[in-house]
Amino acid sequence: MDKDSESLSEPPAPLPIRRLEESLINRIAAGEIIHRPASALKELIENCLDAGSTSIRVTVKDGGLKLLQIQDNGCGIRKSDLPILAERFTTSKLSNFSDLSRISTYGFRGEALASMSHVSHLSVVTKTRSETCAYRAQYSDGKLVPAQPGQAAEPKPCAGNDGTTITIENLFYNTPTRLSALRNTSEEYSRILDVLTKYAIHNPKISFAGSSAPDLSTTASSTIPQAIRMLYGQSIQKDLLEATTSSGDDQKKPESWTSEAYFTNANYQSKKTIFLLFINHRLVESSRIKRALEGVYNGILPKGAFPFIYLSLEIDPRSVDVNVHPTKKEVHFLNEEDITMKICDALQEKLAEKSQSRTFEYQTLLTGGTLESDDRSNGKKRKGKERDLDSDDLDEDKQQGPSRQQPKKVYSHHKVRTSLADRTLDSMFPVLNSSHIAPDKQKSSIPSTPSTQLTSRYKEIKESECFLTSVKSLRKALVKGKHKALTEILEKHTFVGIVDTNRCLSLLQYSTKLYLVNHGAFAEELFYQLGLRQFGDFSRLKLDPPPPLKKLVEIAVEAEAISEETELTKPQIVDRIVNILQTRRDMLAEYFSLNISPDGLVQNLPLLLRDYTPNLDKLPHFLMRLGPQVNWTSETECFDAFLRELAYFYVPGPVAGEPSLGLSSSPSPSTSTKTEATRTKEEEESDKAERWQIQHILFPAMRRYMLAPKSLLDVDVVQVADLPDLYKVFERC
Repeated sequence: MDKDSESLSEPPAPLPIRRLEESLINRIAAGEIIHRPASALKELIENCLDAGSTSIRVTVKDGGLKLLQIQDNGCGIRKSDLPILAERFTTSKLSNFSDLSRISTYGFRGEALASMSHVSHLSVVTKTRSETCAYRAQYSDGKLVPAQPGQAAEPKPCAGNDGTTITIENLFYNTPTRLSALRNTSEEYSRILDVLTKYAIHNPKISFAGSSAPDLSTTASSTIPQAIRMLYGQSIQKDLLEATTSSGDDQKKPESWTSEAYFTNANYQSKKTIFLLFINHRLVESSRIKRALEGVYNGILPKGAFPFIYLSLEIDPRSVDVNVHPTKKEVHFLNEEDITMKICDALQEKLAEKSQSRTFEYQTLLTGGTLESDDRSNGKKRKGKERDLDSDDLDEDKQQGPSRQQPKKVYSHHKVRTSLADRTLDSMFPVLNSSHIAPDKQKSSIPSTPSTQLTSRYKEIKESECFLTSVKSLRKALVKGKHKALTEILEKHTFVGIVDTNRCLSLLQYSTKLYLVNHGAFAEELFYQLGLRQFGDFSRLKLDPPPPLKKLVEIAVEAEAISEETELTKPQIVDRIVNILQTRRDMLAEYFSLNISPDGLVQNLPLLLRDYTPNLDKLPHFLMRLGPQVNWTSETECFDAFLRELAYFYVPGPVAGEPSLGLSSSPSPSTSTKTEATRTKEEEESDKAERWQIQHILFPAMRRYMLAPKSLLDVDVVQVADLPDLYKVFERC
């Protein structure tokens, strides 16, 4: 081995350990205490409160980086203490280590002013009540420095009021890396304002004010709710609740505690949680307590809405460790989980008491329109059905006075039909009066209602209470797979008409757009979601007389082509399917209201939607598919597959044709090739009844209950027209 390789394999020589310079040590320590101007202000406010101040005035320039000044009327600082004021570990709060266990003041380590003097130009003007004048002192790196070169560094007498004024200039001037990271002065100012706001709310008997920008001003005689109203707006006060709780034990014990909370009810909604936490009057943060309190509102506020919570917790100092964070941002205390749980219970109980007084504010908007003249422009409050603005409205406005603002012109290609009473496709063709229609016997539940009826009269379908993990996971999957834009189209659509019942095509209008949709695919998804929504609590569709299960399955199996891969005969397949359903009839009855008697009679079917009766010609096919298509060994897959098959059974349209057991929403060839001339009167009446159900029952139910999945966009929705685009085409012509 040569010398070069030997030298490469040798470990490097150890570097000598040196003692860091005192200035470097202090700057490193200063970076742990003073992160940004807001953290410096927090330390200064706490010093003012420790000094017994009743008035605090803050001046800020360039987000606190150029200037940060705080003035109070507290007890002041003695002249003899000024020389060591900015040295590290100098304090009037502690004398020995045992004092930490009963500390009740904000500052106690003596590092705040020292840290500020190492990263800024620090000056102090202070006066005690016993002294005849105030004294000014300037500091750098923890030591007194002269105000001008050649002068003495001792404090100079000057004019001043009782109390202390601390001025920090050019913060982080000697730490360019930290300074470059804080160039956004508006953000730093917002943080300063946030700290000042929180202390102003917790100390309503102390007046807070800002001199450079009066964004915050409180009086010294207010209460906490009044301070919240002044600083967070008047709207929050009417939704504010109060709850106090305590340990209930002897307050002299170390485990004793009391809490006071002000929080909003269900009417208030914020874009993010506003959480103010004070422990023993110290502003701190606790992600665990915050998450626990937010959990109280999970079932109260909608998704994306958050509450306002102010919590003041007073605990025996012997149970609190305040010396766990350099900036005292966090504290630890005993029995944290138990205390948090009791506070959450108190908030939940108070919210439950006020749940009956919830109010709602609402306004009526044109669905998807661009109409610029609203109710506020003409001073009229409209209730009930929306109507378009016409010439009569203009004349009425003129009569009311010339000062009324005239509504702006709305171009024709931006007008949106908003009334369901307007003409549909069906109204353009002559139709029979509903009194002349004899509904099909299997659809006798359809009321003989005129074609102008707009909505189906069915009760609200509430989500059943279910504790099965499988059902909960399926419901969560529906919410997670929701396509926001398509769901909004369904919620706010206007039904135009049915294009083709055999091909399951309908037209919908949303805003100025016209969509061609496969109502069969949409109905299948709707019935699946309704089945999942009502799991275990279905209404029943009674079959009278009840048909035999085996006979129904035989009819379906006879119509199917048997695969060459199976060795079973058709009678054996029938027996196997019947046996599967008979052995599970208790489960089918309990969860799905599909009642099969011990002697094999189908007594009841689940009713998914009131006023809607499925085509019972599909019943044999539905019962047959439950055998091979449902995985009865897996709970989640079983429930999901059963509800899918049930939804397919409910889909409007003709009976499935000859193809295999695969799911298909396409009509049979024999049905689709029928001409109008060969259709019987009974078939025409059946088609009429089916169209009525699609328009007046299915689509209103989709508007109310359906969370449209993204999969429907692939082949089941097509935009066929857009009014502004059509006007452009006409203009070119």
